[in-house]
Amino acid sequence: MDFGALIIGDEILSGKRTDRHFQKMTQLLSERGLRLSWVEYIGDDRPRIAAALRRSFSAGDIVFSFGGIGNTPDDHTRQAAAEALSVELVLHPDAEGEIRARFADDITPQRLLLGTFPRGVDIIPNPFNRIPGFRVRDHHFLPGFPQMAHPMAAWSLDTYYSSLFNRHPAVDKAFLLTGPRAYESALLDLMDRVVAEYPTLRLFSLPSIGEDGQRRHLELGVEGEQALVDEAMEVIRKEVEFRGIEWRWRD
Repeated sequence: MDFGALIIGDEILSGKRTDRHFQKMTQLLSERGLRLSWVEYIGDDRPRIAAALRRSFSAGDIVFSFGGIGNTPDDHTRQAAAEALSVELVLHPDAEGEIRARFADDITPQRLLLGTFPRGVDIIPNPFNRIPGFRVRDHHFLPGFPQMAHPMAAWSLDTYYSSLFNRHPAVDKAFLLTGPRAYESALLDLMDRVVAEYPTLRLFSLPSIGEDGQRRHLELGVEGEQALVDEAMEVIRKEVEFRGIEWRWRD
């Protein structure tokens, strides 16, 4: 199953706030031997959010959505999720219990809106202030605040997806190739060979260009199971040496 992230909010797209969710999700997944397959940024636009959710529900991905689950007019994620699922919004009893425990005698109808979710979801506990998120069809809807959302994302991974954790996470190794022959188009046949012979590995090719516009080196490597990575890197080493290309291990 692929993991994806939806990062929602005009404040991210306008640059008023810097996104911290993408980097954190890659870290949380990497720590569990997993990786993020895609990320999508969307403004506070209910039709666009609903359309994105329809696509991801149909794809069957595991998705973490950050932002827009509050109760102000610019929060649209709860409503968009209900629209994408073709269900109504209802006050979730478990969410109501958490919110009442949080606010006690200061409870108001406006605060209870924070627990109004699409019918049929499960709540995701919020250790920061007890205002929960929700989960449905492997989609996890979390607040935009990193100090709340990131522990909730970690909890969701550990609670629902531990069977997917890779106890032997992928490794990656690469050479830095230099010289007049160290450019991608000249090495396409070698790259195609590695991809064909090692289909379970991920090959990557990353040229580096300095501020002066001059090519510095080509980072060429593979990612995957340790033994196969070592084998593929030996194939690459022998071939680049045969072609007279200078190389060194990437640090």
